[in-house]
Amino acid sequence: MKTFYEQAWQIRKLILESLAEAGSGHTGSSLGLADVFAVLYHQVLHHNPLNPDWEERDRLVLSIGHVAPVLYATLAHAGYFPVEELKTLRKLGSRLQGHPGRDFGLPGIELSAGSLGQGLSVALGMAMADKMDNKHRRTYCILGDGELQEGSVWEAIMAASHHQTDNLCAVVDRNGLQIDGPTEQVMKLESLEDRWKSFGWNVISVDGHDHAALMNAFESAQKMKGKPTVLLAKTIMGKGVKSIENDYHWHGKAPSKEQLEGFLNELNKSRYYD
Repeated sequence: MKTFYEQAWQIRKLILESLAEAGSGHTGSSLGLADVFAVLYHQVLHHNPLNPDWEERDRLVLSIGHVAPVLYATLAHAGYFPVEELKTLRKLGSRLQGHPGRDFGLPGIELSAGSLGQGLSVALGMAMADKMDNKHRRTYCILGDGELQEGSVWEAIMAASHHQTDNLCAVVDRNGLQIDGPTEQVMKLESLEDRWKSFGWNVISVDGHDHAALMNAFESAQKMKGKPTVLLAKTIMGKGVKSIENDYHWHGKAPSKEQLEGFLNELNKSRYYD
């Protein structure tokens, strides 16, 4: 069985290769979230790649839709569709568009995402419906920290607490960066932990690259009763490629085919990081 380090390394490799082939797309947070996605799809989520519409599956809602490369790479790596299809990222007629779209027929997509600030409300609706139907599956929602500047997110945060949706787990990619620079300069978010707590959520701050810590955090979320849980996952934008780590200029920039070899070499050197 592959370790989470190996799973995350493979996902990052597929991300870089697909982005270089596309010539456009979002590299930074896609690389940064690879560990979270490796843990979710290879340990936490109840899902079946051979039966993507399995009625009892947990749902993962990607609210931060522009990091579609990490979702696509993870789904392909997990067996939802052939890895070779990743080479069609952002191509005309491809099922792998720049933002996930359910109407393109790609298995494993729960939400058509693009406009930021929408996903948590959709995830909340899914979680509330499951409670009404006495279903025991869980809904997970991935958000960006810059996305929290959208007011609609906080409406959903307030409603989720009010309705005691303890089958809902949000994950915030807390890399501290967005397209215009550091989040604290663009629009102050801290103390982010206190803000979520004040809205009635169970809050877990976790290293988004520590697989054991992530596992423990997700297990704690599953045990929580009466409150939704949010994981504030501290990540590094561009994780695995040292030359672009923590560089917000790589938020929405893809490596060229000429840069790809160097990036993959850097990735290989960081394969078993601490």
